[in-house]
Amino acid sequence: MLTFNNASLSHSCLSTIFYHHLSIIMYTKVWAKYLPVIRIVLKRSLTSEQILSLNAPDFERAGMTRKSGYKFLIKFKEGKMGNVIIDLPLASSLASALLHDEAIKDLLKQNEFHISLNPKFELTIKHIQHFDVLQEAAQEVENA
Repeated sequence: MLTFNNASLSHSCLSTIFYHHLSIIMYTKVWAKYLPVIRIVLKRSLTSEQILSLNAPDFERAGMTRKSGYKFLIKFKEGKMGNVIIDLPLASSLASALLHDEAIKDLLKQNEFHISLNPKFELTIKHIQHFDVLQEAAQEVENA
């Protein structure tokens, strides 16, 4: 048992914390490989929903097992995550990688996106348009 700031942590708790952080580091390296493509797909998603097929062995080599899960949804609005993904190392490492890339960070600040991964290792990126943006576009068409 380890005591930290008057809190006792068991060996199993420390192991879980260590494994979680190690997973995030390993997955971050995999996501870094995909960032240039994700940047392009994110831009394309401004006009229509995009699906990017990922290479499952990349994630398996990083330690992903079926038990660790490979389905998630991340919601970004105005550059911030709109949902809690801390218990999903694969999702939190993607979110971190996206927010550390300046070009992607700018897109995320200006728009709302839903990014999801399914069991087939397909990353879906959907741009969420807001009514006021659609209304402005309709007014521009009317005024033209």
